[in-house]
Amino acid sequence: MAETSSSTGFPTRRAVVAVAGSTGLAAALAACSGGSDQPAAAPAPTSPAAPPTPPAPSASASASSAPSPVSTSDIPVGGGTVFKEQQVVVTQPTQGEFKAFSAICTHRGCTVADVTGGTINCPCHGSKFKIADGSVANGPATLPLPEAKVTVSGTSIAFG
Repeated sequence: MAETSSSTGFPTRRAVVAVAGSTGLAAALAACSGGSDQPAAAPAPTSPAAPPTPPAPSASASASSAPSPVSTSDIPVGGGTVFKEQQVVVTQPTQGEFKAFSAICTHRGCTVADVTGGTINCPCHGSKFKIADGSVANGPATLPLPEAKVTVSGTSIAFG
């Protein structure tokens, strides 16, 4: 029950401020501004609005958001290519051998920048990973890059 003043029967200032803390300053100002001999009713508590639900993707949107296959010729022998949108790095340690790893550095979560000199290189703190197996070649990272799923079919590489 709300605290009331014994002399007036109206809610005390303390009761009004307590209600204002949960419903906002505007409600408190409206209750205190008076203009009526009747006590102001406390506004009903409100709950936060639920976030809007995103629309379901249409068939055409789903098809267009799927990553397109890349050509095996896009991956240099002894090197690799970072696909930032897919968060994957694909390497070709030796002719015709393709490997794929997460492009997210295991040290602090940065996206690796490039593949040069036989390593996958993170620009944030200098971690380097071997192109053959994703293992750490140079810290501060201590964990290897996890393998990623790609499918090589003829001369194309598909993600996922």
